[in-house]
Amino acid sequence: MNLKINKLKTVWEAAGVTTELTSLIHQFNFDKIINSLISVGPFYFYIIDFCDMSLSNVSPYISEIHGFNSETVTFDDILNTIHPDDMEFVSKAEATYFEFLYNKLGKENTLNYKANYSFRSRMKNGEYCMLNHQSIILTMDDDCRIGKSLNIHTNIDHLTKTNTNTISLIGLNNEPSYTNIDVVFDFKNITAFSKREIEIIKLISEGYTNKKIADFLVISEYTVKTHRKNINYKSGSKNSIELIRKCLLLGLI
Repeated sequence: MNLKINKLKTVWEAAGVTTELTSLIHQFNFDKIINSLISVGPFYFYIIDFCDMSLSNVSPYISEIHGFNSETVTFDDILNTIHPDDMEFVSKAEATYFEFLYNKLGKENTLNYKANYSFRSRMKNGEYCMLNHQSIILTMDDDCRIGKSLNIHTNIDHLTKTNTNTISLIGLNNEPSYTNIDVVFDFKNITAFSKREIEIIKLISEGYTNKKIADFLVISEYTVKTHRKNINYKSGSKNSIELIRKCLLLGLI
C-alpha cells in the first residue's frame, strides 16, 4: 500500500471513523442531495463505506474525469489520483476536519456539516488539475462513529490553479458555516458565516437584487445592505462576481 495513502487511512482510524458493521443508508434522500448540487464544473460522486472502504453509487462521470470504470473502481484508485505533493495536505485537512468537528462543534453535529477543501488530482489524460472535494456524512452508529460518506469531486481548474491550503465546514440544517480553517490546527483566522448570511449569499448567486432579497426574507433593504457589507468584508470580496467565485470555492454555495 502507498505509504501516504496509509497515513491518510490512519487519520480516519484515529478519528474513530471506521465502524465494525456495514451501515445501511436509510435516513437521507440520495437523489435529493445529488439534485441539489450546484455544478461549477465537471464532477462525479460516490459513497464510501468506512467499514470496509467499499464504494457504491459511483457516478459514471468518473470515467470522463479519471478514466475509471464506475463498476470496478476502488477507493485506492481514487486516492492514488491525488498529487503526491498534496497528499500531506489532504491528510492534515482530514485530521483538522475531525479535530474542529469533534472538539469545537461536538460529535453530535457530525451530520450537520459538510467538509470542503481542494487538491490537485490526476485527470484521464495524465495531467493534474485542481479538484474541489466535498464530503457529507450520511450514517453514524450509536457511538457517533461514521459509517458512510457521500464524496463529491469537482474539477475547478478553470476557477483557480492555486490551493488555499485551508478547509471549510459548511453548515447544513441551518447551522453556521466556518471557512479559512488552517490545517495546522491554528483556529485564530476562522471566518464564520451566520445562517442569515448564507441565505443571502445563495440568493445573490441566484441573481436576486437587494429589494428582492428583502421581500423574500421579509426584512428591510437596509438590513440586506448591512448583511452584504459584512459578507463582503468577511470574504474579502469587492463585488458580487468576486463574492460568488470565492463562495463557490469555499463550498458555501
